Amino acid sequence: MEPKYKRVLLKLSGEALLGNERNGDPFNPKIIEQYANEIKQLVDLGIEVAIVIGGGNIYRGMNEADSGIERAHGDYMGMLATVINAMAIQAMLEKIGVYTRLQSAINMEQVAEPYIRRKALRHLEKGRVVIFGAGTGNPYFTTDTAGSLRAIEMKADVILKGTRVDGVYSADPEKDPSPEYDLMINVANWPERRSHHWKTLLQARAIENQCFVVGVNRVGTDGNGLYHSGDSMVIDPLGQILYHQSNEEDIHTTILEKSQLDEVRTRLPFWKDGDHFLLV
Repeated sequence: MEPKYKRVLLKLSGEALLGNERNGDPFNPKIIEQYANEIKQLVDLGIEVAIVIGGGNIYRGMNEADSGIERAHGDYMGMLATVINAMAIQAMLEKIGVYTRLQSAINMEQVAEPYIRRKALRHLEKGRVVIFGAGTGNPYFTTDTAGSLRAIEMKADVILKGTRVDGVYSADPEKDPSPEYDLMINVANWPERRSHHWKTLLQARAIENQCFVVGVNRVGTDGNGLYHSGDSMVIDPLGQILYHQSNEEDIHTTILEKSQLDEVRTRLPFWKDGDHFLLV
């Protein structure tokens, strides 16, 4: 069976290399070995793999007022940490027979190639795993930004995010006790025969997560002859439908009131009963 994706960009967090252990070591060798073996499985399927890795297991950016380290200076420290992690992943991959190339956005020719887009593409075409270190090479940008940028530059079919949290947040979800998000966006490809399930699930997601939900679904007939009715919707935290469009393409603007969200969460604070867990 042909793989669904030919070229993937894997975004790994540095903290994910720790696994569940917190013994002071920056790496858990078993976790790195596990990642390497799973990446090898992709390579053996003929999938081209590029990797962007963070550095949070070694150095995590801190508030300048608390640490005394200027933001830009600290970001460069973080970039160096990502190169250390990239070298660790590279070593484990090559140990199990996977050809790799490490490219750094900051020149350090003794340990890595400089980032050259055309050269990286050529490595991927030859079946080598390309690991990108040092983020974008610029302060004030996260490695999530670097992952998105490299995915576009490498013409990746998909970005796979293997990090300790399940999205992008305005605050650290492990420290901030407030609800994790205010808006959930679902982009889907549900056929008309499942439109009832689609609409019901969107309302359920809004109610159980106490957030606004936007559902964007396909319209028209696909290559297999299945008709998609759209049924794109905007739903408020109580499950009330603010907008619904079926069978036609549309561009619509809805104003979402944060005050309404806060009022619902204050009056019905069952979001506080949610289980606390970490993705590793």
